[in-house]
Amino acid sequence: MGSYAKVENGLVTQVIKADQEFIDSGVLGDPALWVQTSYNTRGKVYYIPNSEPPEPDPDQSKMLRANYAGIGYSWDGTGFAAPQPFPSWTLNKATYLWEAPVPMPTTGGPYVWDEATLSWVSVAPTA
Repeated sequence: MGSYAKVENGLVTQVIKADQEFIDSGVLGDPALWVQTSYNTRGKVYYIPNSEPPEPDPDQSKMLRANYAGIGYSWDGTGFAAPQPFPSWTLNKATYLWEAPVPMPTTGGPYVWDEATLSWVSVAPTA
């Protein structure tokens, strides 16, 4: 059994678990609208299921379509991408992940993105 995303006009409208034979049967409409997706794929990396912390699988042939699809994700025929989180962010076509124009700091934090100033703002509690 696998996961399948229904893609209409380039956008994911539904995600289900099903067998390929069920998709191919046409019960859900045109089988060509359904694209298989992998729950364990993110950023064009396939992770070992249930590994904690997430660990890339040595067998990357299991990676499907860049990211696990979600409702509202876009599909360009190659990969799934989440909706753009902020207007200033750009889609990295190598990973199909959105990137801020300024990298998030690696120390301190936690941080949230402030679109008005195009910067990361610390939301760490103050003493």
